[in-house]
Amino acid sequence: MALQFPEINPVAISLGPLSIRWYALAYIVGLLGGQYYLRWLAAKSKAAITAVRIDDFLVWAAFGVVLGGRLGYVLFYKPGFYLSDPAQILYLWHGGMSFHGGALGVIAALILYCRKYKISILEFGDLLCCVVPLGLMFGRIANFINGELWGRIADDSVPWAMVFPAAGPEPRHPSQLYEAGLEGLVLLVVLHLAWRQENLRDRRGFLAGIFLAGYGLARAVCEFFRQPDDFLGFLWGGATMGQLLSLPLVIAGLVFMLKAKKPA
Repeated sequence: MALQFPEINPVAISLGPLSIRWYALAYIVGLLGGQYYLRWLAAKSKAAITAVRIDDFLVWAAFGVVLGGRLGYVLFYKPGFYLSDPAQILYLWHGGMSFHGGALGVIAALILYCRKYKISILEFGDLLCCVVPLGLMFGRIANFINGELWGRIADDSVPWAMVFPAAGPEPRHPSQLYEAGLEGLVLLVVLHLAWRQENLRDRRGFLAGIFLAGYGLARAVCEFFRQPDDFLGFLWGGATMGQLLSLPLVIAGLVFMLKAKKPA
């Protein structure tokens, strides 16, 4: 007796011709919630970054997430399809975003913004990485509401296995919720606890390293329960694309933590 997916209207708010979907709402709540939390962290840390600069960066971050996420999906997952019909790249409402591409987009926006306003990239980057899991959590919850990116078929020992209508009659892992928990809530708490330790907070780049390595490990674990994309399937050694893309993040995170030092 598997659980049945609670079919939820993908439109969260409808005001006449205007419709706001849960996925868009997740982006909005994640960005605004992240803005408030980032300002709080900066104030408590007595960081050089001001509230005005944080508010201004929100626009840069939004563009980095959308452009990087979309281009990452195009290049990492379906290059052949989009090269044959480049106009499809602009059809964002058809879905298709990559976290790894979005991360690269935000990193690019962070570097450009900090250079323009002469802000410490590592100091701002550490605080920003403490905030990112909040957006990830809301995004994965939106994936669950949309009934997409479901998990692999589960056996009878998983009482919370769920039947997703679009995935067939077999009960599956609600892997979207696993990711919301590990990539989002757990990583958010771990980073907050690390930030509270002044000796770790003062080592520029250490918190960013925790995020990169932590996300890479969390994503790799969750991929064991998530159904690979049909058009990709399993890759080298039975790994998924998500696991392969997460490996460089883990390595980069370890390097950041090992090289993190207090400023002179």
